[in-house]
Amino acid sequence: MWLHVYCTRAARGRACSPAGFSDTLSRIRHQRARLPVSSTFRDDFVIDSRDYEEFSRFLSECCGLVLGDSRQYLVSSRLSRLLDEFGYKSVPELLHAMRQAPNPRLRTRVIDAMTTNETSWFRDGFPFEILRHVLLPERAEKGAGIKVWSSGCSSGQEAYSISMVVSEWEESRPRRVVPVSIMGTDLSEKILDDARRAVYDGLSIVRGLSEARRARFFETVAEGHRVRPEIQRRCRFQKLNLIDSYAALGKFDIVFCRNVLIYFSAETKRQVLDGIARQMNPGGYLFLGASETAGPYTQAFETVRTEYGSVLRLKG
Repeated sequence: MWLHVYCTRAARGRACSPAGFSDTLSRIRHQRARLPVSSTFRDDFVIDSRDYEEFSRFLSECCGLVLGDSRQYLVSSRLSRLLDEFGYKSVPELLHAMRQAPNPRLRTRVIDAMTTNETSWFRDGFPFEILRHVLLPERAEKGAGIKVWSSGCSSGQEAYSISMVVSEWEESRPRRVVPVSIMGTDLSEKILDDARRAVYDGLSIVRGLSEARRARFFETVAEGHRVRPEIQRRCRFQKLNLIDSYAALGKFDIVFCRNVLIYFSAETKRQVLDGIARQMNPGGYLFLGASETAGPYTQAFETVRTEYGSVLRLKG
């Protein structure tokens, strides 16, 4: 992989000559020497079917995630590092330790290792158009503040995208400011720390973000690109397990729970959707992911179609 990266970069400017190739190998050795050796990662470790089933059951019980039947390689590669780091010889030993003598740090590391934090700015586009042109104006007519919940917020791109839309919407209606607050929640404390930090590298900053928005809503810092304070101020982030109670969060007018339900069982989907419904103000709106639907699991919502796309609305 290192060789591929360096030769690709070299080829962009010139052919990979023998001299250049030699130089590339030298740089590879230098980079590899700098890599931290934090564990004796066992690349031949493979979880067997019984341990995989037991670990899948544990993960479902603790956070509702469903692994499915063909993720052994993924689980093996991620658990191997944790077994080495914490000094366990097997998956059963790891599970026994977490059940008999709860270790919050270990539990958090296991969950962090098994969760996927795939996200981008303004993902899918149309929900943010509906938010700006339909939902914000409608909720503002009620004269109260607007509360938005970004569930499964990952490293903050969705919450900050919402805040950017709010700023753009406010500029279109001067002197008629309505306070908007945005709550981002996620299962992973590590990823929430990234969201609070609000600094993004060169690769993540370009995923879904236009040059105009990048110039307007970010400032360049040594570590990359930081979301400007006026966008950050609307957002706060909190750890939340979606199979637990949401009551402490309060009520919301708009909820984004996109590309989250796909990781849950049918029963957990029902539990999550009903829980979200209980935390919504009358007539509140819910966005799900493009491949997700509420219909088979709850009757609490109805579909509203707009010129920008569809959104779910709380019935009653």
